[in-house]
Amino acid sequence: MKLLENNLYQEDIKRVATMDLPWEKLSGKTIMLSGATGLIGSFLIDVLNYRNNELDSKTKIIALGRNKERIYSRFGFSGDTELFKAIVQDVNDDLNPELLAEDADFVLHLASNTHPLQYSTDPIGTIITNIIGLRNMLDYAADKKAERFVFASSVEIYGENRGDTEKFAEDYLGYIDCNTMRAGYPESKRAGEALCQAYKKQKELDVVIPRLSRTYGPSMLKTDTKAISQFIKKGVDKEDIILKSEGNQLYSYSYVSDAVTGLLYCLFYGKNGEAYNIADPASDITLKDMAAAIADYVGTKVIFELPDATEAAGYSKATKAMLDSAKLKELGWKADYDMKSGLVRTIDVLRTLD
Repeated sequence: MKLLENNLYQEDIKRVATMDLPWEKLSGKTIMLSGATGLIGSFLIDVLNYRNNELDSKTKIIALGRNKERIYSRFGFSGDTELFKAIVQDVNDDLNPELLAEDADFVLHLASNTHPLQYSTDPIGTIITNIIGLRNMLDYAADKKAERFVFASSVEIYGENRGDTEKFAEDYLGYIDCNTMRAGYPESKRAGEALCQAYKKQKELDVVIPRLSRTYGPSMLKTDTKAISQFIKKGVDKEDIILKSEGNQLYSYSYVSDAVTGLLYCLFYGKNGEAYNIADPASDITLKDMAAAIADYVGTKVIFELPDATEAAGYSKATKAMLDSAKLKELGWKADYDMKSGLVRTIDVLRTLD
């Protein structure tokens, strides 16, 4: 079975697509997304496709990625349609003339290296995508006079908790040792946010910045090496969960549909230039408790094992990173899933896939 054929996943799509949101802002408009086949981008496109097919939304989607056939395959298309267009584009390269010929009302930069193996094996690409790739997308949006630009940022920009707060609010900035390879991701996300502010000032571009917590769900890529993704894969295969630390790290997480609704609230309601944390207290959990929850659900056990050097190089050094989402909730957002229900749903969906 393919992901789009799964009933539970279809329920998630429909739930988001029929939420009481000002969807009319997208009707007859064009939305362009980098990272179209990633965890966040693919679910959002599934929602927009549902609205086009079932609710006559008439929102044109321009999906950017490195492989056109992979884009078509992921979303069930054999080629471009009136409301869907795939364009081959590495955002770090000069923009494809095919893309430059298209206008877009909303531009979402969702492309990024987002897991430890990528941080350690492609540290240059990790930084470049969050700065040069972002600059290319900002230039495009400014030139096309887009109504709004969305830059998907990360909990990682807060660095390490200095022990002076329980949760990170949007004005908190912790400690990052910038003179390390692992700093490439959080520092480039920080620089990316600053670049957005520069375009807001100098090019008068309307920008909003959702800061995502650690996100998971059935649209995750098979290549994802985040701890939670590895735990889920083991759960799907009914194998023991491998925990490569004591597991005391306490983080905020989001099920993918909740992350996307948070992003949509930022898109529709967020204030120009503002950043918004996407997280919910019901999904704050330690790694060891998460591993135990998955193992308990699938009937296996947790095994502790030391990481190899390559793995360890990509791991976050933060031991406590929880987000305060009060600012986003003031816009009306709320999560649908707690940690356990999101994990169970993810495993149940992935078990049915080819």
